[in-house]
Amino acid sequence: MTGKDDITHEKNRIEKNALYLVATPIGNLADLSERAKKVLSEVDFIAAEDTRNAVKLLSILGIKKPLVSYFEHNKRERGEEILAKMGDSQSCALITDAGTPAISDPGEDLVKLCYERGIKVIPIPGACAMVTALAASGLMAGRFPFEGFLSVAKAKRREHLESLKSEVRTMVFYEAPHKLKRTLADMLAVLGDRRVNLAREITKLNEEFYLTTLEYAIQKYKDREPIGEFVIVIEGAPPETAENPLLALTVEDHVAHYLAAGLSKMDAVKAAAKDRGCAKSEIYRVINNK
Repeated sequence: MTGKDDITHEKNRIEKNALYLVATPIGNLADLSERAKKVLSEVDFIAAEDTRNAVKLLSILGIKKPLVSYFEHNKRERGEEILAKMGDSQSCALITDAGTPAISDPGEDLVKLCYERGIKVIPIPGACAMVTALAASGLMAGRFPFEGFLSVAKAKRREHLESLKSEVRTMVFYEAPHKLKRTLADMLAVLGDRRVNLAREITKLNEEFYLTTLEYAIQKYKDREPIGEFVIVIEGAPPETAENPLLALTVEDHVAHYLAAGLSKMDAVKAAAKDRGCAKSEIYRVINNK
């Protein structure tokens, strides 16, 4: 007769010719599951975003495994190498520096390749900054789009935000500290003032969830530099705002609409700022820095 422990062991046995997506802690090492530890200790090799960080984690766990670096700039050639190894009946665990692989991560490409080549993909759930921040945001969490990182290119970043200004669902973004001020300013200019939760250093010693508005968030960091990785959770547009056709225009075209209607530049800027729920200075910043 098969015992309970045998059933559990069988269910969690490591399969050959398979890719395991292993979520790693985003700050607190205690968040690593027992199943994740088992997988990392029993797969044939591990593909990691940064092998130096992987070595530190594995050392703490007392695990020694062959490592393969897999990151944005080598994902094409290394992806083929990893697939070849799994094709030889080896099992691989994919880990990122923190959180769940393939979420705003080059692991997304490896997963697609596995499906194309008939290689099984097995997720090992765990920490994910996006979901954690949303759950603790205090904003509507039933329906949401995840937008990842905004582009560092000004035009693309603005275009991305413009495409979301009529989105009524809560939105989630990732952002690096050195880009936070610029991103918040662009959000205010394009989306108007809205409630936002800035989740910082999640699960770490200096963890912070700051529910405020875009204007107050900008003021908070006016005279200080942001520290730590951020998840920005911002509320969607109210239905009446989402239905305003002028908000489908770029800031420049919005102002141009009022200029064509005979308003002075000052009044056109004032009217556009009122429509968007932001300060006139933000409208001026956009049209003057185009």
